[in-house]
Amino acid sequence: MDDTTIIYSKEYEPRRMLERFDVLIAWCRMKFKLKKSRSLSVRKDKIDATTTFTVANHQIPTVSQEPVRSLGRWYNSSMKDTKRGLETVDLATEGLLAINRCSLQGKLKVKVWYTLIPKLLWPLLVYEICSNTVEAIEAKINKFTRRWLGLLRVSQM
Repeated sequence: MDDTTIIYSKEYEPRRMLERFDVLIAWCRMKFKLKKSRSLSVRKDKIDATTTFTVANHQIPTVSQEPVRSLGRWYNSSMKDTKRGLETVDLATEGLLAINRCSLQGKLKVKVWYTLIPKLLWPLLVYEICSNTVEAIEAKINKFTRRWLGLLRVSQM
């Protein structure tokens, strides 16, 4: 059992389920890794930081205390993707600047740029990033590509 997600509508139900898990894990002579565990309680469409859960007499940290990454996606207390959009723009800018600093010919810099594409596509697939942010990334990519290929600003690519 690698990952477990418990979703219930009442607060007492996950507590009971965690108690059952605790008994089952103790019977198997295993233990929970609290460093990798997180809890998230939502009430009326807002994160409730007052609700805590325990396993083996240890408190499970909440997502607001320590963010968690699951399937390539970060979950934190804000539960919004706007910050991830800005991080993607920063990732694109840093990658383009690093490629620009290397002493390769322009067409080779474009080939190196293709290694950056998967790193940019994954956040765009996982998070809901607005189209304005994506267009800003495209504009930066076009700016650097035109510079590397020696094209004018107004020319069509």
